[in-house]
Amino acid sequence: MNLTLPAADAACVDTLMRPLKDLRLSVIDQCNFRCTYCMPKEVFTRDYPFLRAAERLSFDQMLTLSKTFVRLGVEKIRITGGEPLLRKDLPRLVEALARLETPDGKPVEIAMTTNGALLAAQARALKDAGLARVTVSLDALDDAVFRAMNDADFPVARVLDGIDAALAVGLAPVKVNAVISKIRNADQILPLARHFRHSGVKLRFIEYMDVGGADGWRLDQVVTAAEMRALIEREFALVPQPGRASDTADGFRYMDGGGEVGFIASVSAPFGGDCTRARVSADGKLFLCLFAAHSVDLRPLLAAGRTPQLEQAVRASWSARADRYSEQRGMLRTDGGARRYPVVRMSLVGG
Repeated sequence: MNLTLPAADAACVDTLMRPLKDLRLSVIDQCNFRCTYCMPKEVFTRDYPFLRAAERLSFDQMLTLSKTFVRLGVEKIRITGGEPLLRKDLPRLVEALARLETPDGKPVEIAMTTNGALLAAQARALKDAGLARVTVSLDALDDAVFRAMNDADFPVARVLDGIDAALAVGLAPVKVNAVISKIRNADQILPLARHFRHSGVKLRFIEYMDVGGADGWRLDQVVTAAEMRALIEREFALVPQPGRASDTADGFRYMDGGGEVGFIASVSAPFGGDCTRARVSADGKLFLCLFAAHSVDLRPLLAAGRTPQLEQAVRASWSARADRYSEQRGMLRTDGGARRYPVVRMSLVGG
């Protein structure tokens, strides 16, 4: 039975009149990869103090949180991590979330972002539980390049198997995100584009970002979205696709009908002015932006009977929100483009 939630008293908008529409819910801060731009081994060592199981929100607590966000306007919940498929019994959470409906009776869309390592084995269970679609991170097709980037000696073939499994069970549209670094995988742009044409997969290229893992991030390692697009257009003609103001990617379709490709210009053309996304970490902290350094701890408000206070806290935080960090951080770079400002680690709050 689906659960339709009562309407909130008033629309939940921030100081820039951006409505709260999307929730990114991190279920775990651990990952089985050590991608060099996100969780490098020299920082995330074997004894790194990840959250203990008791410190992570339970599925019941995540459901309570999600109900509150849906009451306030959220229409889509994306399950993230770390690597979410490391969380035991994840289909059980998906099944509970998939029963949620907005106050006007619209089903809440449940999506997930994963590195794909465990996806082949779990795709069917996730689909049966109610997962609508999945985004897979894949930075290279060349096995040696991929193993070097994930730094866990994980073969690319098993991620491709996961993508195929997701397509087979109907987790559509399947999206693939590729983060491109000038010094690591710029030669993978065209192979990725060629591979996913005519496959039904929506491929998106992302500029190498300062996501809080690698302190050595530098601007001179970025291949811009414009450069990536120009490279692909040397081989395949592209036509712009219309999108929503809150979309992170500029979408294009191949003129010959080969499908779609997108470009996320997170560094060269920072966005954020139309962002409708809130993020909750695996330990229950609310972040109003991927690049926010501060959070609101919601866990104390998850006790039975405190739902009104929980809703009030979320509404108050969002209503005071004026974040445009992805735009503002470009003004804070110094010393040849090196990062000189705090950011929270992406493995805690999700991408």
